[in-house]
Amino acid sequence: MITATLAAITIVMIMVFLRAWLGPSLYDRILAINTFGTATVLVIALLGFYMHRPDFMDIALVYSLINFIGTVAILKLSRFGDLGHREEEP
Repeated sequence: MITATLAAITIVMIMVFLRAWLGPSLYDRILAINTFGTATVLVIALLGFYMHRPDFMDIALVYSLINFIGTVAILKLSRFGDLGHREEEP
């Protein structure tokens, strides 16, 4: 059952990679990369369950946090052109 799930997630990852490669807009590509990262977290968690290694859940959690922060940073960079620029006060 876990093998079938890993195969299905792998197929989804291939499809999402194609969407990231061929996406018509920047936001489609960013969403595809975010989905790819989420699928990677699922793969890490499933492999940890399959190999009886509960410490993989910690790795999956850290990777999901990095994926979220990276997505927010890329979206902010694409919208404002800078990550930390503050407007000057008069």
